[in-house]
Amino acid sequence: MSSPTPLQGLDLIDCAKANSKAGIEVAAEQCGYGKDIATFELELQKASSNIGVKVENFSDLVALDTPPSSQPAIEIAPETPDKL
Repeated sequence: MSSPTPLQGLDLIDCAKANSKAGIEVAAEQCGYGKDIATFELELQKASSNIGVKVENFSDLVALDTPPSSQPAIEIAPETPDKL
């Protein structure tokens, strides 16, 4: 359900992140900005700046929400159970 009024602050960030995979148009609509994408991004920048996170545009928020790529890991364990 979309917000009847434009969200601000942490509510805006939470809403934008929750809808980030659906795209900027859907996120703006759900967060109460309708088709006003420019204002949505501007308010998202302000809200992010207030919490100390740099978000230049919506795609930056999507990047923050994407888990890092899985990199090969090494396992560190004893050779045998009795050799700790």
